Amino acid sequence: MKTLIEAAVAARGQSYSPYSGYAVGASVLADDGTIYAGCNVENAAYPLGFCAEANAIGNMIAAGGRQIVHVVVTGPGTNICTPCGGCRQQIREFASSLDTPVTICDADGAVLLETDISTLLPNSFGPENLKNT
Repeated sequence: MKTLIEAAVAARGQSYSPYSGYAVGASVLADDGTIYAGCNVENAAYPLGFCAEANAIGNMIAAGGRQIVHVVVTGPGTNICTPCGGCRQQIREFASSLDTPVTICDADGAVLLETDISTLLPNSFGPENLKNT
């Protein structure tokens, strides 16, 4: 997990967050063992920004990955920086299982919270809900 946390911390260092000053980094571990990272990217037209988690997932998808086995999110300070609702749904879409771990760290990589996607997004709607429709 150390390498996964280091990737999220490094990505956070690349954050483009000039408006909020709230830098976030994320990394996802794919089922083939590859780590993909992303950072938040703000935009003067606020709705056009991207979350770190979404960027990490996008990087995974662009490289051909399809399943997440672990997620790490790192934010500033000591308050936990959990994924937003949209990112929770995106993680759920590619999670290898409902108990896919999500680790929340501070800016230096110290673990603040260990949880899973089913706890962050209970009673979720996922790809299997669309089978046999």
